[in-house]
Amino acid sequence: MKYDRIDSTLYISNRKKFTERMTANSLAVFNSNDIFPISADSTMPFQQHRDILYLSGVDQEESILVLFPNANNPAHREVLFLKETSDIIAVWEGEKLTKETAFLTSGIKTVYWLQQFPTIFKLLMAEAQGMYLNTNEHLRANTEVETREDRFIKQVKQDYPAHQVHKSAPIMHKIRSIKESVELELMQRACKITEAGVRRLLAFIKPGVWEYEIEAELAHEFLRNRSKGFAYTPIVASGKNACVLHYIENNQQCQDGDVILLDVGAEYANYSSDLTRCLPVNGRFTARQKAVYNAVLHVKNEAQKLLVPGTIMAEYHKQVGALMEEQLVGLGLISMEDIKTQNPDWPAYKKYFMHGTSHFLGLDTHDVGIWHEPISAGMVFTCEPGIYIPAEGLGIRLEDDLVVQSSGAPFNFMGDIPIEAEAIEDLMNA
Repeated sequence: MKYDRIDSTLYISNRKKFTERMTANSLAVFNSNDIFPISADSTMPFQQHRDILYLSGVDQEESILVLFPNANNPAHREVLFLKETSDIIAVWEGEKLTKETAFLTSGIKTVYWLQQFPTIFKLLMAEAQGMYLNTNEHLRANTEVETREDRFIKQVKQDYPAHQVHKSAPIMHKIRSIKESVELELMQRACKITEAGVRRLLAFIKPGVWEYEIEAELAHEFLRNRSKGFAYTPIVASGKNACVLHYIENNQQCQDGDVILLDVGAEYANYSSDLTRCLPVNGRFTARQKAVYNAVLHVKNEAQKLLVPGTIMAEYHKQVGALMEEQLVGLGLISMEDIKTQNPDWPAYKKYFMHGTSHFLGLDTHDVGIWHEPISAGMVFTCEPGIYIPAEGLGIRLEDDLVVQSSGAPFNFMGDIPIEAEAIEDLMNA
């Protein structure tokens, strides 16, 4: 890992939040992710399952965490199982966690090697009445690929059919959505790395550059600041490409007079940042481009004021829709008649602003959280309205990352990243 070790008190606190919500006489199991194969002997770079990472800090494959707060043996109330390291593994794969470094990382005293898992787990399950299984219940999850967690769930339900089964996901969604101060510091660092990338681009972009060259500049800046790279697949969309919401080809040349939509963010210590800025290729917006840009900026500035404790996200999105209606009428894109005769299930503004305004942010870019409950202080959301006009080859989206405060407006992690159209022009022409 490129990042500094995080103080284990974070993970001790996170485990306490989870176990306090568990049903008595139950244990919970969390598995690491697989290293996913490509073909031949090639694999994807390892990405740890965010739940075991959140609860233990263990950023290593073939790891298992068991939490059993009612275990008869106090040593078995928190247990880590790790792939046993060796001199040979150290030569071929690099250093792995030892039992000592696992304790320093997680604060968990009881660490066994993975080959001991079947024996120890059978002992624990003989005591337990129920088990918490960790399924992916994110609303946008694609669960077609079988994971290590999936395989474990199949096997454990077959081996222990008499145990009560509980879901970890509702607890994880609840506790992960409210960030500890250490997590907020890590997210701020990810945002500062993103800022460094954006400022690098302001002096780099000019007519004739290619979208992938812009992506390369960002990757270089992110990596040199101890990030693994992009928190998600970057969008570098010039001209009409900006009207494709998830454009990721990044293979077109940027033309004089076009605007580039950059939806990019660095990760740091597995925490995401998520930014969108729109930059004129030649350093100057046209009058029309600036009018659309300022309309989106107005909606963003007003929408983020609504991210306060007690807000219900479904109502928030309706309020943002009303803000966007006003701007689209002013731009001549929709009329009052369009609004009057609109389909309530697909309002008129959706023709030009078809996506949501905010999502949870944290260890995942689209982080877990409970959407139907009022938002609380310590939650982090994006705010990202946009206007997309294919007929004009113009797409504008602006996005910042915001921490909900106990009172007042949210804190903007990205408040130092230029966003006013005039500020961007000044920096690009400095």
